[in-house]
Amino acid sequence: MVESIKCVCVIPARGGSKRIPRKNIRDFLGKPLISYSIETALESKLFDRVYVSTEDREIANISQEFGADIIERPEDLADDFATTLDVINHAKEYLEAEDYKYFCTIYPTAPLLQIKYLKEGFERLKDSNAVYSFSATSMPFPIWRTFKIDRNGRCEMFFPQYFNSRSQDLEEAYQDAGQFYWERLDRDSNEILFGKDSIPIIIPRYLVQDIDTLEDWKRAEVLYRILESENIS
Repeated sequence: MVESIKCVCVIPARGGSKRIPRKNIRDFLGKPLISYSIETALESKLFDRVYVSTEDREIANISQEFGADIIERPEDLADDFATTLDVINHAKEYLEAEDYKYFCTIYPTAPLLQIKYLKEGFERLKDSNAVYSFSATSMPFPIWRTFKIDRNGRCEMFFPQYFNSRSQDLEEAYQDAGQFYWERLDRDSNEILFGKDSIPIIIPRYLVQDIDTLEDWKRAEVLYRILESENIS
């Protein structure tokens, strides 16, 4: 535990994933996917407790095997309409009596998460007047030159004024890396998460992979194997 400051980690994991059935406990290179997030949280030594919020008994049992405690989530917070914010607010209510100062959400689909970035998120938040810190990464291409496809199958730029701009002249943009989200509980903010009260912790793109489709899953496995074999961080 860092400086005896009370920190808690909550990993939200419902059982009803659609695009990849049973995604959170599907075998990822020999272990359930969620186990990577649980083990990283525990090995970081940042948290007094590591919880998994779930309505699913199998997910709960596997999570306990890997060292997590369980928050039993109501069924109405496990359907396709419940948001992560709804789930986190339920967890905060469940833990209210514990008087934690820092709350960290880690996604169960983050096998590439590295302890040093999780610690950086905590340290930079603790030493600031910000309310949030979260994992972020740079966009692989300038967003200013992106386009959509209209109903006729033709292109329409979002920012046509930048069509002739050189890539190196365009401002770099960043995106949510979908790994962790720290929050200081003794301060309030009227800002959205991606706002002025947040510190983005920039993670290299080769350590970031959303896992929403089977193609994402395969890419994440390839990245994980390479990083492990080359000892890259």
